[in-house]
Amino acid sequence: MNETKSALVTYPAPDGAVGNADFAVRVRTPGGEYQDLFTYLVRVDMHDVREASMATFDFADAAEVEITYKREALQQVDVRPRASHVDYDVNSSTILLRLDRPCCLSIEVNGDRFHNLHIFANALEEGAPAPESSGTAFIEAGEYEVNKTVRLLLDQCAAKGQAKRVIYFAPGLHWFKDGLFHIPSDTTVYLAGGSVIIGSLVCSRAENVHIRGRGVIYLRDIEKTTYWRSVEINYSRNVTVEDIISIDPPHYSIHLGQSENVRIRGFKSFSTRGWCDGIDMMACRNILIEDVFLRTSDDCIAIYASRGEYKGGTANVRVNGAVLWADVAHPVMIGVHGDHEGEGDTIENIAFHHIDILEHHEPQDGYWGCLAINAGDQNTVRNVTFNDVRIEPFELGRLFDIRVFHNPKYNPVPGNRVENVYFNRVSFNGACDHPSIIAGYDAARVVTGIHFRDLRLNGRHITSPEAGNFECNAYSKNITFE
Repeated sequence: MNETKSALVTYPAPDGAVGNADFAVRVRTPGGEYQDLFTYLVRVDMHDVREASMATFDFADAAEVEITYKREALQQVDVRPRASHVDYDVNSSTILLRLDRPCCLSIEVNGDRFHNLHIFANALEEGAPAPESSGTAFIEAGEYEVNKTVRLLLDQCAAKGQAKRVIYFAPGLHWFKDGLFHIPSDTTVYLAGGSVIIGSLVCSRAENVHIRGRGVIYLRDIEKTTYWRSVEINYSRNVTVEDIISIDPPHYSIHLGQSENVRIRGFKSFSTRGWCDGIDMMACRNILIEDVFLRTSDDCIAIYASRGEYKGGTANVRVNGAVLWADVAHPVMIGVHGDHEGEGDTIENIAFHHIDILEHHEPQDGYWGCLAINAGDQNTVRNVTFNDVRIEPFELGRLFDIRVFHNPKYNPVPGNRVENVYFNRVSFNGACDHPSIIAGYDAARVVTGIHFRDLRLNGRHITSPEAGNFECNAYSKNITFE
């Protein structure tokens, strides 16, 4: 770890980390010495997998990032999300960013969104555990059986009367020979900056777990048949996942099954394979997601009820600050799976605030919708709010898809009802020829109470379904625009 005036922290990548030479990136405090950043290779887009770049650092107050583009002649630059309003200059082959706050950015040269540079400029880390403090299991980089190693170290701590349980993965490359690390209750797992983990972190029937750090979970070379996720949280409660980065898991980046009181903050992920969603939850309660960046080859965030072994509705989910980039499928999906064999489930009290959507590209119209609520499996979806959502130009899909529906591939039966959905201050700038949909299934299974306030499409304030290119069927009612 390198520090300059305690206001800038960079993390050298370990031997074996896979980089990308498309960009050379340096960072400094204003007037300070530049420090080189390692640019990780991150694959993107399931349709046509390509190699993008990612660099990360921590800072306070202000930072200057110098980016040299090496792929071809630099002609034009986009810095997104556009709502970040980052100050930058372009000179020949070099881009200079001036940052005054933490942000997640995409630097796109000559209109290329698939060989771009992702910059994660984080706030300085606070309260990081000391690697050699009492009760800390310090794990050097290497290839090992993680469950056995951790158990031995924790037993040694307990024998010394050290009750604090911290598992500290040191900088370097860690390969879990046993694949899935099962985290015990009352434990902090810390991935130090500069650590790269090849393996999954699993909370199963655990509580009071904190997973944090500036390290990377790297699963690009793991076969899909193992169905590894970067993080699994099943039948657990009081779990926090904070600041780690996930690269190319074979399945979801974070899976939540029948868990409650979970907080996900500052998490970043990339994926390129089928069913590689970002954050998915089934039968969960009291979930808080904050300040995340998700670039995925399936749904970025999906909220379901019963599915498989997980039973029950989902309630009280809040997403507060997110950059969502769906190279495939939906940025937001709510409602598909539920108790189709019984009386259905309820998905309720869902809120999204301060969201930037950078892409939605889905060739199948049954899976369209930047903001999608598709109630299947006898589900009722109700009391959903979207506030301050900015949708940038996307390749293929539609803006809104709000339906009680029946997709035979995933739903044995249709849903029950969608009601009381509020869209406040949603904007889109771009071209979208496909109409948005608001549709019930039949007279008994309706969509009702869909309210838009300050919906703006290319700067126009939309005051009617026709003006916004909405298609509403006979089984949708009480739809308002103001």
